[in-house]
Amino acid sequence: MSLARLWAHRWLTVILALILTACATRLPPPTTPDALFWSGRMALNIASTPAQSISAGFELKSQQQNGELQLFSPLGSTLAKLQWTPGKASLEQGGELWQDSSLDTLLIRLTGTALPIAALVDWLQARPTQVEGWRADLSQISSGKLRVISLPASTTTSTGALPQVTLLLIVEP
Repeated sequence: MSLARLWAHRWLTVILALILTACATRLPPPTTPDALFWSGRMALNIASTPAQSISAGFELKSQQQNGELQLFSPLGSTLAKLQWTPGKASLEQGGELWQDSSLDTLLIRLTGTALPIAALVDWLQARPTQVEGWRADLSQISSGKLRVISLPASTTTSTGALPQVTLLLIVEP
């Protein structure tokens, strides 16, 4: 086989692999009347020292008090999977599994901050749920955009003031 043909064969293989990867899609989960599902992209910024930033694809499933949040890389591989039921939560990340009775503990492990997940589900449904320490901008929710910001803390922890957190979700139709 000539060198030119070998290179052409390799490029064809790479292009085919990219096309197949681009065509791969996850199917939405089966729904029940009380099950909710959202997917899209998220950006989480924590104004800590040093600043922390997470950008990922996401899928959020919620049914009554149970739920699941999955984060995906730009190529679609699973970065983390967080599941919860009342009194029990688990986090799979990097081949490791953590379990705790507190969802907040595992959210801090995953993102660096405790996000108000129950309120997030309400906000994604355009419900103006009030949560102490958080403000949700629902003005663009009809176009699939949700911005959530932590309010400045009036108290400090033993390590100082709590950092500002900004979460932006872009929900796919």
